[in-house]
Amino acid sequence: MIAKSDLLQVRKDIEGFVGSKVRVKANKGRKRIVVKEGVLENTYPSIFVIRVQNEFEDTFRSVSYSYTDLLTHTVELSLCKEQ
Repeated sequence: MIAKSDLLQVRKDIEGFVGSKVRVKANKGRKRIVVKEGVLENTYPSIFVIRVQNEFEDTFRSVSYSYTDLLTHTVELSLCKEQ
């Protein structure tokens, strides 16, 4: 069981990195793992949003994940080093 305090702590930790470039590694099931880089756009009470660039176009899209995904290790979030 995930405690509400754990969710609040994860959200608080992530809020400090809004606007930073991040790498997301998501387990999509059936041994499919997706790795994307983007900018942490915003945090909301239940989710956080990352803006990623489409692979074959010069357009962007928003992808959202829940804080529960982080706590259950379905999604891993890491900061990218600035170049």
